[in-house]
Amino acid sequence: MERQNITTFEQAVAYINDVPRFTTKHTIAETRAFLRKLGDPDETMRILHVAGTNGKGSVCAYLRYILEAAGYKVALFTSPHLVCIRERFVVAGEMISQEDFLRAFLFIYNLLDWDALKRAEPGAYHPTYFEYLFLIAMVVFPEKNPDFCILETGVGGRLDATNAVKRKELSVITHISLDHVGVLGDTLEKIASEKAGILCAGVPAVWWDTCEETTAVFRQRGEELGISAYSVSENDYSFSNFKRKTIDFSIHNLYDRDVTLTLHTIAAYQMENCSLACRAIEMLDRGRTISVEQIRKGVADCFWAGRMEEVLPEVYVDGAHNEDGIRAFLETVAADGHEGTRSLLFGVMQDKDYRHMVEEVAGCGLFERICVTQIQNSRALEVETLATLFGGHMGCTCEVCGDARAAFCRLYESRRDKERIYVAGSLYLVGEIKELLKV
Repeated sequence: MERQNITTFEQAVAYINDVPRFTTKHTIAETRAFLRKLGDPDETMRILHVAGTNGKGSVCAYLRYILEAAGYKVALFTSPHLVCIRERFVVAGEMISQEDFLRAFLFIYNLLDWDALKRAEPGAYHPTYFEYLFLIAMVVFPEKNPDFCILETGVGGRLDATNAVKRKELSVITHISLDHVGVLGDTLEKIASEKAGILCAGVPAVWWDTCEETTAVFRQRGEELGISAYSVSENDYSFSNFKRKTIDFSIHNLYDRDVTLTLHTIAAYQMENCSLACRAIEMLDRGRTISVEQIRKGVADCFWAGRMEEVLPEVYVDGAHNEDGIRAFLETVAADGHEGTRSLLFGVMQDKDYRHMVEEVAGCGLFERICVTQIQNSRALEVETLATLFGGHMGCTCEVCGDARAAFCRLYESRRDKERIYVAGSLYLVGEIKELLKV
């Protein structure tokens, strides 16, 4: 591996995008060792660690907005990005600058043992794509002196690069479903065990009560570690009122009081994510500094791109990227109160359970028009395969367009009066449409 002369932000991004060709995932110990070379930056921050299958990014967003409403400065590391790679790094509500990104990139780059890498020595360390981005966060964030740092895992938890941090304030695990089964396991219990790997001694934890099997895994791990741990379920919140663009509901907090909240979204599934985040805030703060009014403000202000986001009037994009996510998306569409017709632009990745995703969409009866398309990503499922799957369902027909942007333009330009357009199936597809619309 030859060292390159990288001097610009664009060159740094291009290099990182090319990283998957020549790297393999490292152990937590190897990532931890490189953090030591960086000066143990994680030890200076109060870290909230979030894992799970669905809802991780949304829970991170609710945590961020509530903490910011309480006057705290928050650093947030999430994935994936939709349009710009700097979306993954947010401090005090702003993406880090290109200059900060490049400086952190080069700091890491110059610490690599290039002689060993050139000789392809066994054990020569070069971070993977995700590891490199995590390390950039660990360089930039401490410099900004945040009160809290929120880290979202990439895949799994136990072996995720973010789990190399030594010090945490809180661990949070969101809804669990079958995803990345080739890496995490083919049962909910196996996946839950991987997610439970972020739990650690001395650090309180909160998780979503997906089912008895996953909760049993988390509870057992919590008992082994001797930590304070709580589960949150549908019994911990109550739906109140659905308006055109907002949802009113209440959560039952740790102090036996009901707290009324308003979500500025039509996504019903966000009640689950918001409730989990609010319980996490309660466990973190114990009512010492964060008031109910600040929680209300944070929840009301919260925005998370690509999750039932209205990008144009009556055009919604949602990153439902697996069977569970599609089911939650369709439940929201069914309850959205729209009186006109609906159409859907749909594309998926080939490493997802796309057959069951297609079954859910084809059988829902919610869309008058369905257009399937090809996402511009090497992992994307071919549009011909997608069209064949839809064609196998009685009474379900779909339009086919090999380019997502052209497909969206076709749907939008032929839209009828009172027709609502949805885009779903992958965050990568959402990112293409947001980039097209510059939103």
